Amino acid sequence: MLAIVSNPARNSTPLKPRERLRRSAAEIARWRKMRDTWMSSLEPTALFQRLFDHVPGVYFFAKNREGHLMFASQGLLQRYQMSDDSEFIGRTDFDLNPDMMAEAYVDDDRRLMAGKVECIERIELWWDLQGMPDWFLVVKLPLRDRRGQVQGVMGLLRRPDERERGLPVFQTVARAVDIIRRDYASPLKIEDVARACGQSLRQLQRRFQSAFGITPQEFLIRTRVMEAMKLVEESRLGMAEIAMCCGFVDASSLAQHFRRRVGRTPGECRRKGG
Repeated sequence: MLAIVSNPARNSTPLKPRERLRRSAAEIARWRKMRDTWMSSLEPTALFQRLFDHVPGVYFFAKNREGHLMFASQGLLQRYQMSDDSEFIGRTDFDLNPDMMAEAYVDDDRRLMAGKVECIERIELWWDLQGMPDWFLVVKLPLRDRRGQVQGVMGLLRRPDERERGLPVFQTVARAVDIIRRDYASPLKIEDVARACGQSLRQLQRRFQSAFGITPQEFLIRTRVMEAMKLVEESRLGMAEIAMCCGFVDASSLAQHFRRRVGRTPGECRRKGG
């Protein structure tokens, strides 16, 4: 005789949210006022940003109007090899990053604080200590006071998931980045990069601008400068040799682009490192 076994999953009632009664505008206003009172009673340094210390691969930061770092999650501190907030509070992007990277971050902040945009979402490429690219999605929002005035910027960085990596815009710029990083030392033309990615030059420039906030031409120059910086700091090659290794036509061209994006000449950078 066969035993009949019931399936609890088939007999169970699906869980769903309760139906909610509509509330009056006055009740909603009362609760918002209570929320403001509650928020003002909390310790500022123990607010919700601490949650991001427990979310792997997600980095949080907040800066004031002058660009000084006020909060940073533990993951972000670790990327900068810092132990606690005594090492980061009050520092700016220019204290932590090469000038050419800091300028891009600060330009985003200016646009947010000027009210030109309400949100910035784009792909960002960080270089690790070995000079390898590390993809992140960045979201930035303005921080407002009770009067609605912008008093700073907050943001999140996280690694894109598999679905996002499959998006056409990501695929295009990722392929272009791979080509630029592989062939930066050659007389590379962005038109050839676009063709290799199956894009017109205008399409690649538009997608690159959307993803990085810079043109592919500028990304190529910055890649060459980053590689030149490594050679300046880690080798004893002459400037003409470094220029040739990194795709610049000569030492003068290297010095010009280097100073514009790093804030120092290659020689000054080498003396500081030595």
